[in-house]
Amino acid sequence: MRFYTIWLSLICILMFVLQLLIPGFTDSLDLTQQSFPQAWRFVTAIFLHASLTHIIFNLFALVLFGLIVEKLIGSNRFLFVFLATGIFANLVSVFFYPSSLGASGAIMGVIGVLTIIRPKMPVWIYSIPMPMFLASIVWAVGDIIGVFNPSGVGNIAHLSGLGLGLIIGLYFRARHIGKEKQKLKADYSRINLSENEMRSWEDRFMRH
Repeated sequence: MRFYTIWLSLICILMFVLQLLIPGFTDSLDLTQQSFPQAWRFVTAIFLHASLTHIIFNLFALVLFGLIVEKLIGSNRFLFVFLATGIFANLVSVFFYPSSLGASGAIMGVIGVLTIIRPKMPVWIYSIPMPMFLASIVWAVGDIIGVFNPSGVGNIAHLSGLGLGLIIGLYFRARHIGKEKQKLKADYSRINLSENEMRSWEDRFMRH
């Protein structure tokens, strides 16, 4: 485990400090409808945040769920999930919002993967314990409501990241199940004795 979760969190913190210290830093790296052709902004916007509250909530969720997912699927796959869902969330949201920034879409992607891999894992939502799949439904419903009652939150980015995360999670789960079946097959073949081997064993140990 390479702890990419921690490194990603540190990058977010460093970028936020630079946002506070360097005038125009955010505007040069966030994603807007005008900067759409600058492809690198789909990545850099993931690591930018609008306020201290924004980054604190995002980092809390990233560390909490990111470390679990990274341990379950491996560091390289986790990094792929984070970047792929974050970029996808930005790609979708840029058509609906004048600007996009924050790791929320990527974090929701991580949550989507975890929902599929560990659907019954208990989590606490508003001081209520519930399984992971139900928590994801609650978050998704909240974002759907937010789409129709805008409050400055990128609800469409959240839903986009979550949706792609669920799809990637299904792929990982199917692959894991396939590997488990192959392993069981291999274990069975190792103990599947031929008829000649059985007769030889009977001759040696069963007949006196």
